[in-house]
Amino acid sequence: MKTILVVDDEPRTREGVRKTLEAWSAGKYNIVLAESGVEALEWLDSNQANLLITDIRMPEIGGLELVEKLGSLAHPPVVIIISGHPEFDYAQRALQFGVVEYLLKPLDKVKLVEAVEKGLQREQEMNRIVRMEKLVDVKLMETVQEEKTYSAQVREALQFVDSHLGEAITMREVAEHIHTNASYFSVLFKEQTGLTFSDYLTRRRIQRAKELLTNTQLSIADIAGQVGYQTAKYFVKVFRSHENLSPSQYRQSNKDSSASIE
Repeated sequence: MKTILVVDDEPRTREGVRKTLEAWSAGKYNIVLAESGVEALEWLDSNQANLLITDIRMPEIGGLELVEKLGSLAHPPVVIIISGHPEFDYAQRALQFGVVEYLLKPLDKVKLVEAVEKGLQREQEMNRIVRMEKLVDVKLMETVQEEKTYSAQVREALQFVDSHLGEAITMREVAEHIHTNASYFSVLFKEQTGLTFSDYLTRRRIQRAKELLTNTQLSIADIAGQVGYQTAKYFVKVFRSHENLSPSQYRQSNKDSSASIE
């Protein structure tokens, strides 16, 4: 269940926002209240919020200072600022911090709900981007983007690797396929792609494994076989050395837990 953290030193505002959001969400979201920025930061030390709604003027730690401190969190929430005054300078700074909405008190319930929906959609999109960044090997992507500049031999080699990824292919086998010797192919491949053939093959296999881990329910052993590893044990060892976590941990961390707003 996603969590919305509401921070305001005025009890009436806190309760008003809570009641509005609980009526709107019908139990789909967890609404947490904090009466100060200090209390909010203490809560965030051991909990995670998907969306933060905070007043801009509060004792000790104001809304903007609170937003600044969110940058140190591993998963900072999307932010909506509320204020009792139409302060242009505050609004400008809020936008610079990536705040999705700046609402004026007294809060219009319809506008509040619209802002929350917008904020949760933004958070969902940010999560999607993070998942894509985890999925994509940047160095491998650069190699693919530059493929049109490679020689015909290297392009043919890349295509051969992609179509035989589930097999125990070797550099010698690829070199023979493009009618050259392994030593010359090794130098040519590194010169044009910036990667050794072995590094490219491993990255390509890990990339495909990440796609299968994210988008299918295949077992680790089945995925190992589909990306060219004869044993699941060795696949797990190679995967861990590249991603700093096991295939199972990677799959768990990339589950799409986002909820749509109906």
